[in-house]
Amino acid sequence: MLDDAKDIHPLFAGAPSGTEFKKLRKRIVRQAREAIEQFGMIEKGARWLVCLSGGKDSYTLLAVLHELKWRGLLPVDLLACNLDQGQPGFPATVLPEFLEKMGVPHRIEYQDTYSVVVDKVPQGRTYCALCSRLRRGHLYRIAREEGCSAVVLGHHRDDILETFFMNLFHGGRLATMPPKLLNEEGDVFVYRPLSFVAEADCEKFANSMGYPIIPCDLCGSQDGLQRQQVKRILDGWEANSPGRRQVMFRALMNARPSHLLDPGLFDFAGLTRGAPPEDGNPDALPRLR
Repeated sequence: MLDDAKDIHPLFAGAPSGTEFKKLRKRIVRQAREAIEQFGMIEKGARWLVCLSGGKDSYTLLAVLHELKWRGLLPVDLLACNLDQGQPGFPATVLPEFLEKMGVPHRIEYQDTYSVVVDKVPQGRTYCALCSRLRRGHLYRIAREEGCSAVVLGHHRDDILETFFMNLFHGGRLATMPPKLLNEEGDVFVYRPLSFVAEADCEKFANSMGYPIIPCDLCGSQDGLQRQQVKRILDGWEANSPGRRQVMFRALMNARPSHLLDPGLFDFAGLTRGAPPEDGNPDALPRLR
């Protein structure tokens, strides 16, 4: 069905007809569907707030979710949302016009978080942490106002991997962005359906479709960002050993607490000689109860 040029959602109108793009499209749709199913994101009858920044990743997310819904594979309502944070020069008409043209239900919210961030963050420091906290708070509020059970973000595989190494190098912890998260209040989920999708695929897809990309001029122009440093390291590893990113990503899905050093995850003190293995697995060791 994906190969039928007439069988298409408006977001895919004008898509390239070449074999390479068709394979790319199929791969992204398949990977998003796998993440949605594997991490239990679907609640029938739910409504999702799909966050659209205007970047390549959020355009890819929007198109893929509407593709799945259009094909009857995603039984939820979708509401696109752009949070205009008051950045100088932000092209405020681009996203509303695009969403109207595509027939996508949406909400445009204006909140001047830019002035707050610039005022509060000391000169020379990056804006990302405060900017994201303010943005997330508004998105939770909008989700509640719109009756949405989840805020859906366009973070992809490389975002997740970079966050893991940022936490490792700078935070002293093994943690990253989970594909599914419940907010602190316990009333709104955060979903990342592109968790299995490579950044390069998002870029190829959005560029091939000619979506009107809007760059982030708030933090994207600052030098010395930790994320950019980590990205360069990963790029170097990938160049020297192609496929290294995917191997490292798979490691995040294959954790062994008994072979790490966190006594909060594994009962090292309770480990004794001659203890029967758990679940009949000779390699299994006692876990915390």
